[in-house]
Amino acid sequence: MIKFEKIRWKNFLSTGQQFTEVPLSETPSTLIIGLNGAGKSTMLDALCFSLFNKPFRKISRSQLVNSINEKETLVEVEFQVGTINYKVRRGIKPNVFEIYRNNVLVDQDAAQKDTQKFLEQSVLKLNYKSFTQVVILGSSTFVPFMQLGASHRREVIEDILDIQIFSYMNGLLKERIKDIKEEQRQCEYELELAEQKVAMQEKNIENLEKVDQRSMVAVQAKFDENEDRIVEIKELVKTKEKSIDTITPKLLELDRTIDKHEQYKTMRTKMKTRQGSHSHTMEFFKNNNECPTCTQKISDELKVEKITFYETKISGLKTAHQQITDNIKVLDLKVKDLREKAKAVNGFRYEIQALTKEEMKLLKENTKLLSEAGSNTTNLQEEKQELVRFNKKLEKKQEFCAGVNTQHDNLKVVSTLLKDDGIKSKIVSKFIPIINNKINKYLQSMDFYVNFTLDENFCEEILSRHRDSFTYASFSEGEKQKIDLALLFTWREIARMKNSVSTNLLILDEVFDSSLDQGSTDELMKILRGLGDDVNLFVISHKGDILLDKFERLITFDKQSDFSTMQLNDNT
Repeated sequence: MIKFEKIRWKNFLSTGQQFTEVPLSETPSTLIIGLNGAGKSTMLDALCFSLFNKPFRKISRSQLVNSINEKETLVEVEFQVGTINYKVRRGIKPNVFEIYRNNVLVDQDAAQKDTQKFLEQSVLKLNYKSFTQVVILGSSTFVPFMQLGASHRREVIEDILDIQIFSYMNGLLKERIKDIKEEQRQCEYELELAEQKVAMQEKNIENLEKVDQRSMVAVQAKFDENEDRIVEIKELVKTKEKSIDTITPKLLELDRTIDKHEQYKTMRTKMKTRQGSHSHTMEFFKNNNECPTCTQKISDELKVEKITFYETKISGLKTAHQQITDNIKVLDLKVKDLREKAKAVNGFRYEIQALTKEEMKLLKENTKLLSEAGSNTTNLQEEKQELVRFNKKLEKKQEFCAGVNTQHDNLKVVSTLLKDDGIKSKIVSKFIPIINNKINKYLQSMDFYVNFTLDENFCEEILSRHRDSFTYASFSEGEKQKIDLALLFTWREIARMKNSVSTNLLILDEVFDSSLDQGSTDELMKILRGLGDDVNLFVISHKGDILLDKFERLITFDKQSDFSTMQLNDNT
């Protein structure tokens, strides 16, 4: 369980240089009041910013810095996970992002994004979207669960069920991403061909229904000739593609062979240079009896020794030079062969392109021939059947290509597609009935009698008592809010079952100020009082006069000299 202890901030939004600190676990229920713009919702932005580097409301990072002091923005939040104490510090001007574990700074050598990933995945086990669904029900820019897309709904529920670990296996998909790009290019080519075939076949059938059957005899021969050629072309293309597939793996050696060839040439040049140097030195000892530098006489024994030494060196270099020369000749032949193979592959590809163009030309010619001649019913039916086959192939290709494109776009982010032996599906299947039961329990507690059901794809079905089907959008704002509240309480209860993602903190931002009538307000208070002793409730509201006696502590925000100030009072 995540138990939030306190949060404090300074130079954040309308707050000045002095820290504003809010204890988060001391009192079961706290009412936060104040005029518009006084800073009531600042705690929401500070909490989300400290944990996820983004505020609750749609406010840019630069706007978070107090506009008067313009620096030293800092937010600190302290919480406990099990027996471990954490403190997160995040600031702007200067930039600060620190995580303390039992008062010891967590290693900061990694990049900030890695540290943020550690905070969300290993400590909180919640991302921003899931955290706000479990902890906060707000107004303004808050997006409730029912307004999330299917993938984001899944993300929230997987976080709450603590099975998001399977979603972090995207690293295994990196190699697949490389392959998918090539599949996309191939898809585009094949899809274009399939679409052209369908279009041409449709045109064929249209013309067949109009042409005079008497002219078909004269056209049939040419049509069959073209069809035979088309079959021949397909076989030729298949043969050449097979040749390409056979040769292509061998071309992988070309670059390596060229590099080795160049290395040998460099070695040969160096040996030639060394041989010349040794020859020059040897000739010196042959032709000189004294050293030109020190004028000392060179003994005959030394001359013989040196000449013998350099002759041996030169002989070895000549042998090595010849070996390298032989190797270069072998590599010359190999490079030449590989380049010829590469040239052959390019030739095959050019020929395939030309054959494809010829095939398309023949198909167009056959379309024209059919437009000039008639066809009997049997042929027309056959062509229609062929069109059906073409359309089926096109549909399959469209479906496949759509899948490829979707996969390419989402592989990096939709790791939820990974299923480890169906573990996630099994867990979700187990909890869906429990989730639905609790949602309906809370709805009934608020006198909203509908049958609300989420399926395993997290799509909703809402039925009235008379089994009429409704959508979330069709309900009034007050009814929507009841649904949002029921979902919030359900997520918290499910999170409590999982323990690792449960939390003591619950914040309702202006929930009582919007669409709830008096009866719904009373029912909501009953639910809130029944959430348990481990819940610390914060309610932000303009209705302080109505709600004051229902809370144990009051926090009042006021604005003085352009800065927000906070006053904390117990109602006991």
